[in-house]
Amino acid sequence: MLAAHSQYARAVPCDAQNVAQLRELVAEADVVISMLPAFLHPVVAQACLDFGRHLATASYVSPEVQALHAAAAAAGLVFLMESGLDPGLDHMSAMRAIAHIRAQGGRLTAFTSYCGGLLDPASEGDNPWRYKFTWNPRNVVLAGQSTAKYWQDNHLRVIPYQQLFARTEEIHVPGHGTFEGYANRDSLSYRAPYGLDGIPSIRRGTLRRLGYCAAWHALVRLGLTDDGVRLDNAATRTWHDVVAGYLPQWPAAGQSLAALTADYLGLDPHGPELERLVWLGIFEQKPVGRANATPAQLLEHLLAEKWQLEPHDRDMIVMQHRFDFELGAESKRLTSSLVVLGDDALHTAMAKTVGLPLGMAVRRLARGEVAGRGVVIPTTADLYEPILDELATDYGIAFTEEETLVEPFPA
Repeated sequence: MLAAHSQYARAVPCDAQNVAQLRELVAEADVVISMLPAFLHPVVAQACLDFGRHLATASYVSPEVQALHAAAAAAGLVFLMESGLDPGLDHMSAMRAIAHIRAQGGRLTAFTSYCGGLLDPASEGDNPWRYKFTWNPRNVVLAGQSTAKYWQDNHLRVIPYQQLFARTEEIHVPGHGTFEGYANRDSLSYRAPYGLDGIPSIRRGTLRRLGYCAAWHALVRLGLTDDGVRLDNAATRTWHDVVAGYLPQWPAAGQSLAALTADYLGLDPHGPELERLVWLGIFEQKPVGRANATPAQLLEHLLAEKWQLEPHDRDMIVMQHRFDFELGAESKRLTSSLVVLGDDALHTAMAKTVGLPLGMAVRRLARGEVAGRGVVIPTTADLYEPILDELATDYGIAFTEEETLVEPFPA
């Protein structure tokens, strides 16, 4: 039991959707830390408001929680959100760098930020995706299904889900190679919290290993990430038949489903995208194992097996910010990178980088050291400065920075 080592903790069974029981537990607390799925946070937040309890989470601020801001502030409460890795450390590290640039008199012209939960290369084995789950599998399968928006050269740029994984950017992280990034949701929403309302370009995204996105794009095009329709399938229906059902024609006897799929998608039948799809087993006569499911649910069920961390596996967190700015007559770029390795499948880099910043923020909250009231995210120095310092000093979790001159475009 996780609480057995501490005299200050006890484990209590709780059905998070049993509102009465949840409210009883909230009433007993001084500070509530919720690591529940994000859709349950509004119920927790309302209970915290009703009983006068501070709240802390690692999740994004939802509209439902944001709607409680004024009431929480009036009650002197702090609903501290987005205090894990991403969102969390991304805010803290970006705001520190932005403050540093502005203190020199710099004017920011572009901000790009990427983060990914990946694998230590030594743990990738023969997995051609070079990826395993280190966080919520469902979130990975449904990633990007809201249209991505970002700002580039003072123009709104939009990437619909159908094209998201086909429009990527290569990101080089010193000492760790090159990754590919796809755009996240609504990058524009970060202009105001970061004080970047007038910036010409801003983009946030997710990192994957090279080749991942092209293969995932094939799954999107096939329809296997669709979560909006149930297939009325039996659990014994095979992956071969599910995929074949999405093609314009059923494979003839003896015809290769993989080759037919490659032809349908315009893929090289011997190329890396099809190799990744074959490795997943989606062309095999293997039961899907779940009845009356959406394609996304079937894919999640399959990937939970194929992408499961083994006990000896180590994960890796990679985050990088790029800040372009003008200082006097010079154009400069500050690149800030973070790489954190896990110890094993239990003590992961994801657990460290989500849990430690949140724990440090809660400690400050319990001590009365958080200045804001209502819904708060860690974009102020009273939060990000001591947390970043403690992470670096006590845990070796620190960003490395490089500043370079950027050559202007020819007139």
